[in-house]
Amino acid sequence: MADKKKDWEDKILKPAIARKPERAPDFHTASDLPVEHLYTPDDVRDLDYNRDLGYPGEYPFTRGVQPTMYRGRLWTMRQYAGFGTAEESNRRYRYLLKQGQTGLSVAFDLPTQMGYDSDHALAEGEVGKVGVAINSIRDMETLLAEIPLETVSTSMTINATASILLAFYVAVARGRGIPDSQLSGTVQNDILKEYIARGTYIFPTAPSMRVVGDIITFCADSLPRWNPISISGYHIREAGSTAPQEVAFTMANAIAYVDEVTKRGIDVDKFAPQLAFFFNSHSDFLEEIAKFRAARRLWARIMKERFGAKSPQSMMLRFHTQTAGSSLTAQQPENNVIRVALQALSAVLGGTQSLHTNSLDEALALPTEQSARIALRTQQVIAYEAGVASTIDPLAGSYFIESLTNKIEAAAEHYLDRIDAMGGTLKAIEAEFQQGEIQEAAYKWQLEIDRGERIIVGVNKFQSTHDQHPDIMRVNPALQAQQVQRLQTLREERDPDAVRAALEQLRNAAQSGTNLLPLIITAAENLCTLGEISDTLRSVFGQYDQGH
Repeated sequence: MADKKKDWEDKILKPAIARKPERAPDFHTASDLPVEHLYTPDDVRDLDYNRDLGYPGEYPFTRGVQPTMYRGRLWTMRQYAGFGTAEESNRRYRYLLKQGQTGLSVAFDLPTQMGYDSDHALAEGEVGKVGVAINSIRDMETLLAEIPLETVSTSMTINATASILLAFYVAVARGRGIPDSQLSGTVQNDILKEYIARGTYIFPTAPSMRVVGDIITFCADSLPRWNPISISGYHIREAGSTAPQEVAFTMANAIAYVDEVTKRGIDVDKFAPQLAFFFNSHSDFLEEIAKFRAARRLWARIMKERFGAKSPQSMMLRFHTQTAGSSLTAQQPENNVIRVALQALSAVLGGTQSLHTNSLDEALALPTEQSARIALRTQQVIAYEAGVASTIDPLAGSYFIESLTNKIEAAAEHYLDRIDAMGGTLKAIEAEFQQGEIQEAAYKWQLEIDRGERIIVGVNKFQSTHDQHPDIMRVNPALQAQQVQRLQTLREERDPDAVRAALEQLRNAAQSGTNLLPLIITAAENLCTLGEISDTLRSVFGQYDQGH
């Protein structure tokens, strides 16, 4: 095979290039992995089918975590939404469910993410802007009105205050008489990626990890259908990482979380089946497919070999995917429909369990109902018209895909070895290792765009002087005053003694090491606000100061 390829290169390829040079001296993936002219069996000669691929639903899960994949059940179509007040977001959720969405995905505003009520000075100008404002169980009741929590799966993109939003959710369900065991959904709860790539942290790393561990152990005991964490590579990629970095840093964070829970004496097979992941689907179509397959195989090996997991469910990497927000352009926004369709297709071909497709106008504002519907229809066309859901892992066996899968896995493993050598994920974060690697990759990417070496259609090539911007959604500026009034009413109507007692119990639990979730649920039921609960924990844990 190698001799035949060499003969082809000498007699066919080189003369053709001499007559008409190629578009570039060499080609690379978006992550700068070299791409050859073509791939042959020689590029995968070390591949052992049973060891490295196997069959869907069995170790190492390269070809998928379910035996039937989309032939049995399509991925969950979970459109991320949240803005303004709980009433407005609730209307959008019920609209999307009527349009065929199969799961909720909640975005919270920045004050909610940072543990501040809407009347806090630091919330000024931010209430309801990038998500919904949730200050108390009453807001959560409004957000979830007329939504059947026993049948609808709900994902909440929340991290530093994940314990509080989960407590509000559980308390609302209990108020409706729905048992904890019937609730299904996910809280992102991935605080480590906040230190690495995003910044919505509150507490120092040690107490933050304690809270994450409390949520995971509480769900293992009480919410068997709930994913207590969605370990997120998405924001790492949005910050500018490469595909191998996205996989590696996500896996490193996951290792740290598993370590946190197992050191409490909890068997890995008790909680690992509930762990979930969240990845970005970026613009390099084939690289992204390979990335998802590499991540699935790498996680299976980590769980089996590093943690000694026995249950196959503990080794399955189940993940949600969102198309790349950072790839969307304000210039010629209609092009974003095409970008999103290709990114969504790569996620499906890569075997995702759940998918959000971005809307064409998100580089300009929050999505309108029309653009959100187009984004959802994109998934539905892929599911029902494209034929790609009819067979499992259809690109398996491609010389290029398998070679690229191997390369991404090897590059990610190299990063994991470096992080281990530094003393683990927390030590690496404190040394700003991951942050530095991402910044370097992002800088290189931007330089290539600025130089015209990387083409972004409509931005640095094929520009138009007559871009048609769609109508955009605007958040009502009066929203903050309305939300503050709700808070004042809540504080006037509640029992102040019950509030004080609940917060004091929570403070004692934070000091003693008791699992915080039951106490936070009690505080929620007694109408304590998100800000009050956060401040109680701040008084014990302190706040994280980046770089100090």
